[in-house]
Amino acid sequence: MTKQQLIEQIQLKKSFLCVGLDVDINKIPKHLLDTEDPIFEFNKQIIDATHHLAVAYKPNTAFYECYGLEGWKSLEKTIAYINEKHPEIFTIADAKRGDIGNTSTMYAKAFFENLNFDSVTVAPYMGSDSVEPFLAFKDKFTIMLALTSNKGGLDFQAQQVTEDEKLYQNVLKQSLTWDNNEQLMYVVGATKAEYLKGIREIVPNHFLLVPGVGAQGGNLQDVCKYGLNKDCGLLINSSRGIIYASNGEDFAQVAQEKAQELQSEMEVILNNMQ
Repeated sequence: MTKQQLIEQIQLKKSFLCVGLDVDINKIPKHLLDTEDPIFEFNKQIIDATHHLAVAYKPNTAFYECYGLEGWKSLEKTIAYINEKHPEIFTIADAKRGDIGNTSTMYAKAFFENLNFDSVTVAPYMGSDSVEPFLAFKDKFTIMLALTSNKGGLDFQAQQVTEDEKLYQNVLKQSLTWDNNEQLMYVVGATKAEYLKGIREIVPNHFLLVPGVGAQGGNLQDVCKYGLNKDCGLLINSSRGIIYASNGEDFAQVAQEKAQELQSEMEVILNNMQ
């Protein structure tokens, strides 16, 4: 998927919603446990119920890897289902990979070629040669951690590296010097909305993946106030607030209702941009 195709989907659906498929088998409805692949069946029903309201899905790979080979098979089936049934959806492997040289290339092949995700999240701590191998893949996007929403996110990210520059700002500026940096997106937590204005001054045209709206306390209006650009430029992720809104047999319908609530807010925001 190209950036322009993603923008067109946002305009078409009046949505910039990303649904996080972080599936904990202990939290899914009990009646699914009798199916052949409970994790995939859960994902399939969530996707069927929300695909017209979302422009992206983001499975966090840890929730699949923890179940070994069977979990990885569930992930493979999930991404294959999205790609076959809803190829207009932007897919994100939330894997937070990042290593030097050939190792990063192999990680990139795993997610871009083997599983055929549109994008993957990476950690930039090891610098340019840990991220550029991902950026070498045409029409694939690398979503780099910039300013995260977790409690310890500021431990390192907000450290002063110069008198007027924090580490995360330095990382953003450095990334713009890397090969194929137009294929970068950035993770910025919704609970850090007050930082978005400054981030937009550094990366005005790149997409930002924003987790933390809903269960983590992030506010959609604040994120949009500071984070929107002319193309929208935001993917707002909601996981628990949608997929675990109900643990009964009506879970997919309730997930659809929660996704609809967010999409409706987004539609108003996008209409106000025009």
